[in-house]
Amino acid sequence: MTASERADTPVADPAGGGPSRQLPIHGCVNFRDLGGYRTADGRRLRWRRLFRADGLSRLSDEDRSLLSDLSLTTVIDLRTYDEVTERGSFPVDALPVDYYSLPLTDVLPSPEELPSWAEASFVAARYADMLSGGTAVLKQSIEIIAAPGALPAVFHCSAGKDRTGVLSALILAFLGVPDAVIAEDYALSGPAMNELLARLKAEHADVADIVEQFAPAILHAVPETMEQFLGQVRADHGSYQALEERLGVVEAMDQLRRDLLEEV
Repeated sequence: MTASERADTPVADPAGGGPSRQLPIHGCVNFRDLGGYRTADGRRLRWRRLFRADGLSRLSDEDRSLLSDLSLTTVIDLRTYDEVTERGSFPVDALPVDYYSLPLTDVLPSPEELPSWAEASFVAARYADMLSGGTAVLKQSIEIIAAPGALPAVFHCSAGKDRTGVLSALILAFLGVPDAVIAEDYALSGPAMNELLARLKAEHADVADIVEQFAPAILHAVPETMEQFLGQVRADHGSYQALEERLGVVEAMDQLRRDLLEEV
């Protein structure tokens, strides 16, 4: 099967119809297309323009071929600098793209916090912290994606769930995608997190007990978390439009509406 054929292999898609949402990138577990989602005014996000993912440092030759076929142009890495140093970054030498390292947070969950990451309210509060403490990075990320020639683009972190989930939620909300759909998209990370944990245990079999401590933070991906986070965003800012204005991304989002939305 060619890279292009793999990219169009159907998988479960909550939006219904269109190409596959989960792309078969073997070097990661959570590479997804944000296309196909409907906005409240009846428009739809174009397919194969904007993606979200987990770590992209272990791409196979076949993975690179698929991404090349997609004409991937921009990669935004939301991981900490330490994560990039320890695990590597996107292979720009093999697949030239505009690569941006923009840590959304400098602090990863402490061992003491890990059990709490199985609680929706706790995780939603941490996402709110990422928003309040990462406004400059979120603004820059949106502006990069909206720049001329930046699409197709992908943004990612280590699991493709938390930091990536915050940026994805904001972009979808600003575009007019309903909260319930954003929460459904967030929950699509669930099966991928099981695979990610299994990979980590296999790769670090000598410290499997330590890896297991991270299970709550890795596996938690339920709609209620995103619903609570989005509810807190509206409570704190009044509306998504108000937050868009406070972040200073009105012009960038206007451009993304032109680039990403289509009439159905």
